[in-house]
Amino acid sequence: MSVRNFLRVYFSSNRKMRKAIKNIFGFYPGNIFLYKQAFRHRSASLKHKSGSRINNERLEYLGDAVLSIVVADYLFKRFPFKNEGFLTEMRSKIVSRSSLNKLSDKLGLKNFMHFANNDVRKMKSMGGDAFEAFVGALYLDRGYRFTRKILIKQILNVHFDLEQLMNSEISYKSKIIEWAQKVKKDYRFQVLSEKNIKNRKQFNVAVFVEGKMISEAFDFTIKGAENLAAEKAWAILSENNSLEIPENNSFM
Repeated sequence: MSVRNFLRVYFSSNRKMRKAIKNIFGFYPGNIFLYKQAFRHRSASLKHKSGSRINNERLEYLGDAVLSIVVADYLFKRFPFKNEGFLTEMRSKIVSRSSLNKLSDKLGLKNFMHFANNDVRKMKSMGGDAFEAFVGALYLDRGYRFTRKILIKQILNVHFDLEQLMNSEISYKSKIIEWAQKVKKDYRFQVLSEKNIKNRKQFNVAVFVEGKMISEAFDFTIKGAENLAAEKAWAILSENNSLEIPENNSFM
């Protein structure tokens, strides 16, 4: 390909992304290279001459923080008489991995992503990661006030039904899965045993993270035992340095 044709394709690609961002979010980006990086999954990292890898993970980290504070501020002002527990739970529902994955699919962000599809299980959170990276890029490109305006006007007010969220229950199993996917930890829910109690089966299920048993619980259904064990695990992980894995796996 000649230099002239390369430049034509290159800038045509940039124009396509600029137009898509305008159509989806209602604004034209300034520094398009930030947004291109936001859609580059680590599986398709570019290598800088310094040896560092260029992908969207740093932007994802920044976007996660910006999104969290925008949502917290939005909910604080939207529900002036609700307590901290309510606000925390609502924020968790909005910024959860499953919620952001669904949002990303709805917005069509995967159409712009660069990735190597070599691990399907680890790619499940790719859409949500890309959205957070996009928020990071938007913050660096246009600043906090503009980012807040776009998130509230184009995302929260359009794509989230707060009344429906208030009535939905939190699945602690989903929270564990979303957290593990986000921080790239191996996890599993394992049935340790089952026994008959008055002609009913009772299941003992444990939660493992990075090979360590975090918690276990009993219930008359596997699903119920999983969620009870997940709720225990979430509480334990929350108490151990902001969801860091405890060194000692003897919790019982």
